[in-house]
Amino acid sequence: MTKQKSNTLSDSEVQQRLRAIGLRPTRQRLALATLLFAQGDRHVSADDLFKEARANGIAVSLATIYNTLHEFTAKGLLRAVSVDSLGTYFDTNASDHHHFFFERSGHLQDIPKNNVHISSLPQAPKGTKVSRVDVVIRLKD
Repeated sequence: MTKQKSNTLSDSEVQQRLRAIGLRPTRQRLALATLLFAQGDRHVSADDLFKEARANGIAVSLATIYNTLHEFTAKGLLRAVSVDSLGTYFDTNASDHHHFFFERSGHLQDIPKNNVHISSLPQAPKGTKVSRVDVVIRLKD
């Protein structure tokens, strides 16, 4: 789990954000959203969020953590960043950007979109279109 720049949200802003995307601000959603967004932009795994929730006295199952993270991702609050077949991080910065992944430490760091230049992409299969390009640059640290 890594902290990024400080775009912190208050409890009322978290509640407004959930309502704005059509999610009822249940007690568990509010608690998890507050953990996710009150510290500014960051990358967190489901296991890290589960440990953080427990450490803060939030009684929640790991299944609820996964369900909430995937729900927030589907609604555009989070961005899922897959670093390999075993690891997915959830990024509270849902804007279009890329990442450095430090293999040993597991640290994920944002790269601004305009710092990566892709000159061409293969043509998408018939009936589909490219929705997003994610670049993860793996680093040995």
